[in-house]
Amino acid sequence: MTTSTRGASKVPAVLVLEDGRIFRGRAYGAVGVTFGEAVFSTGMTGYQETLTDPSYHRQVVVMTAPHVGNTGVNDEDPESQRIWVAGYVVRDPARVPSNWRARRSLEDELRQQGVVGISGIDTRALTRHLRERGAMRVGIFSGNALPDEGTMLAEVRQAPEMTGADLSAEVATQEAYVVPAIGEKKFTVAAVDLGIKGMTPHRMAERGIEVHVLPATATAEDVYAVNPDGVFFSNGPGDPATADHPVAVMQAVLERRTPLFGICFGNQILGRALGFGTYKLKYGHRGINQPVQDRTTGKVEVTAHNHGFAVDAPLDQVSDTPYGRAEVSHVCLNDDVVEGLHLLDRPAFSVQYHPEAAAGPHDAAYLFDRFVSLMEGQRA
Repeated sequence: MTTSTRGASKVPAVLVLEDGRIFRGRAYGAVGVTFGEAVFSTGMTGYQETLTDPSYHRQVVVMTAPHVGNTGVNDEDPESQRIWVAGYVVRDPARVPSNWRARRSLEDELRQQGVVGISGIDTRALTRHLRERGAMRVGIFSGNALPDEGTMLAEVRQAPEMTGADLSAEVATQEAYVVPAIGEKKFTVAAVDLGIKGMTPHRMAERGIEVHVLPATATAEDVYAVNPDGVFFSNGPGDPATADHPVAVMQAVLERRTPLFGICFGNQILGRALGFGTYKLKYGHRGINQPVQDRTTGKVEVTAHNHGFAVDAPLDQVSDTPYGRAEVSHVCLNDDVVEGLHLLDRPAFSVQYHPEAAAGPHDAAYLFDRFVSLMEGQRA
């Protein structure tokens, strides 16, 4: 990726999809070239949290909301230490941010971090194209001397695909660290970082949990070295079919019957640990307005999502697994995708979406309380 930092708003840019569809607009953020998987996010707010979510590593995010950047960028809302998206696509970027918390504009932040983007294109048409054809590789090219269309398309088709990508170790912490409990400490949790968002350990800390965040390469011995009351597996990028190491660690946790909670990538890891397969969705779920039903209560939640893969488990029957009976606990009401798993004979469950909801609805915050209940039950 090559970047420049001046005059980007007037510089021509081209977005090229691997099926040959081309959109022309203006550079937004850094000027240069970038490649990734084209996906769309339906959230009307929370762009700062989206940009800094490690699960978006190697993805070019198309914002379906037409106006982006209105509230600028602050120093409180990032979910990690950097922007992870490979590229950013917006229709009408805000010319002047307006929010009392803003410290700088979104475009300035993209430039500073070298994120190549494009603006001024019909993002509605691009989103419809991705819905019909599916998520695919994409390149954004900007600058005053652009290659010809054939050259750009050839470069896009040489970029790596998301299927088969093992990415969690690229975004996870390299060193273990501790997020202390807020108030009285009640439990200790070992959290395996596969691309964790900052709000997740914070939600646990709010409930009196001291969270030991461990690298993606952590072993079962590393997990139990912190003497945990529970074990958590986080969200993260890439194809769960490549995640053999986290699956093995989770199976060790299941063997010891330690309370276990997984989110997003962690849900797919639990699916694999139980013997289910995973598959790539046509265009995935991304945004903060996805309807999910909790089958254990019948309640319908509006939820925050970011996943391109899903667990292949039967919706309408209890399954026998090496760790006892398991069932699908949550399902997406848009397309019947598995959104949660629950073990009936061991203290373990997971969801495919984001109950920490930063930014987004808080309908699913009770899942952290459910995790606490599992640890209380185990201790009793």
